[in-house]
Order: sequence, then C-alpha cells, then structure tokens
Amino acid sequence: MSYCWKCGAKLKEESKFCHVCGASVAKVVKEEFSVSADNLIEKVKELLHEGNVTRIIVKDEKGKVLLEIPATIGVIGVVLAPWLAALGAIAALATNCKIVVERKE
Repeated sequence: MSYCWKCGAKLKEESKFCHVCGASVAKVVKEEFSVSADNLIEKVKELLHEGNVTRIIVKDEKGKVLLEIPATIGVIGVVLAPWLAALGAIAALATNCKIVVERKE
C-alpha cells in the first residue's frame, strides 16, 4: 500500500493521481535500517530532516509495526513532539528496531 506524498492518503497501487488532493503519484523507494533502541530517536530525527522522506515505519525485531510516521506530519515541529514521545516509549520497551523509510524518487 502506498501513500500520497502530499496529503498522506492511502492510494491504490495502480493510481497515477491522489484521489484526495490530486497530486501526481511518485515512485516510492523503500530502505530498511536496523538500529538499537538507544539510537532510535536520533535516527528518526535525522531521517525527517533529510526532506525527501515520505513515511517512516518503526518495527520490532519480529517485524511487527510499532509506529508509522507520515512525513507530512513530521515536517511540522509542534506536531512532531507526540511522535517523539511515542518513540521514547518504544525505545524503552524494545531492544532492537527496524526502521523502514519510504522515499520518493
């Protein structure tokens, strides 16, 4: 399932345009990082500041999704605070995490 880079709406795989905002659908490339719980928050902050990230997904060691952060929300600092608090709670519970990063080409 892909998401609109502009508004974050869920898109069908064959969509060429977002049905909510009308933005053209860009090709998305996924990267996966393994990080320890100690470095989780710093890595997510670093990824959000890169600018070309559309979505960040945090998974535990077994591959269960713990948190999804749409980058449209991550751009706004005030809205980012609750996400970082949730990441802090995840870091306290998990030992190792996987971060899946979706970027638009």
